[in-house]
Amino acid sequence: MKSVFEILQAKPEDVPIIMRFIRELAEYEHAIDLVQATEDDLNKALFGDSPKVWAAICWGNDVAIGFVLYFFNFSTWTGRHGLFLEDLYVSPQHRGSGAGKALLRHLAQVALKHDCARFEWNVLDWNKPAIEFYESLGALPQSEWLGYRLTGAALTALAESK
Repeated sequence: MKSVFEILQAKPEDVPIIMRFIRELAEYEHAIDLVQATEDDLNKALFGDSPKVWAAICWGNDVAIGFVLYFFNFSTWTGRHGLFLEDLYVSPQHRGSGAGKALLRHLAQVALKHDCARFEWNVLDWNKPAIEFYESLGALPQSEWLGYRLTGAALTALAESK
């Protein structure tokens, strides 16, 4: 029997569910101590005056079993927006059920609806199950690019430099 999922855009009342999923994802990625976001932060980001990030939840039998959080970026080379998947998470007991593919299919549809040229995301290099799953869908790693990040004191120092 094929599993049936309902993917719905997140609503303000879903914030505690999203926060739970974020914490579970951080635990899976061995980084729970790095989670600083609060429910208030998520409420402001997702449902404030001018949201720049969105989330959708995968429901199965009236139970939230996973989520995605995404935003739009822009490619000067294509002259079009892209969709960037920040987080994808499916509860361990529902992995392999098709929920992850349903969430990615939903985002592919969002990307096409918004005329995006690209749909991109990052994956930790040790997460072999996720890498195999993404590659099974036809996704290709972008190994020619290195990600860089400024945070904390380094970010402040650059912003305040002359």
